[in-house]
Amino acid sequence: MPSSITYTTTLDVRRRDTAEHLARLLASHRVALGTRTGRRALGPFRQAVLVLRWFLDGTRIRQLATDNHIGKSTAYTYLHEGIDVLAAQAPDLADALTAAHQAGLTHLNLDGTVIRTDRIHTPGPTGSDLWWSGKHKHHGGNIQVLSTTDGWPLWVSDVRPGREHDTTCARAAQGLLETLATAHTQGMPTLTDLGYEGLSPAIRHPVKKPQGRDLTDEHQAYNALIRGVHALAERANSLLKTTSAPRGAVLYPPRNGERLEEVSLDLMALPELERERGP
Repeated sequence: MPSSITYTTTLDVRRRDTAEHLARLLASHRVALGTRTGRRALGPFRQAVLVLRWFLDGTRIRQLATDNHIGKSTAYTYLHEGIDVLAAQAPDLADALTAAHQAGLTHLNLDGTVIRTDRIHTPGPTGSDLWWSGKHKHHGGNIQVLSTTDGWPLWVSDVRPGREHDTTCARAAQGLLETLATAHTQGMPTLTDLGYEGLSPAIRHPVKKPQGRDLTDEHQAYNALIRGVHALAERANSLLKTTSAPRGAVLYPPRNGERLEEVSLDLMALPELERERGP
């Protein structure tokens, strides 16, 4: 009698809009590489399901390899290929600025959020774990989210260690500050919370309370206005974390000698998120 147990499960994702969409991207990628028919252990659709199981359910590589009758190294190769194909679809800052102009936005929102990760440990300069977020009390990667006035995500940055402050992560995001400055000159300032104090003249954030003194009535009114309008940025973070698009990541092992800090995390590449927005 076999010792293993077989069971049936369902992947909570739209077949046509997500799984088949990713399969088409993978098929096009194979054509671009010149991959001959029959040279892969899995077809594009089965590879897409493998990638989505990892993103959505956090299925371990060993299990993915076993279920698909492939080796662990092949499973890693297929997974990383899928991540790269998705990342290539994610909007860049130029796309975000164009979308903002087309929508006639009066301002942008910028906010950071920590995406929970698993099995990561990288000692920092002081020996502390770079990926441990003291604020959230779990391992995670910090991403910067640029969103519309109603809290719809336009762009997300590459991932940074969860221990890093939002200001540090924003400075490290290539082209972000330059894009915000351009948007400001075109009449679109960027609203943030107080954590971005002093980052850029293009940013509008609440006024910090002076030591030993109270804020003036004018400053209190200003802060209430900024915080009230900027609060919608939390919707963008919520959409990225709760939609059927990727909800988290296990950024291991490093590929080709990459440092974990340089691994890109793109959460806006699947059309699932667009569906959640509705008409």
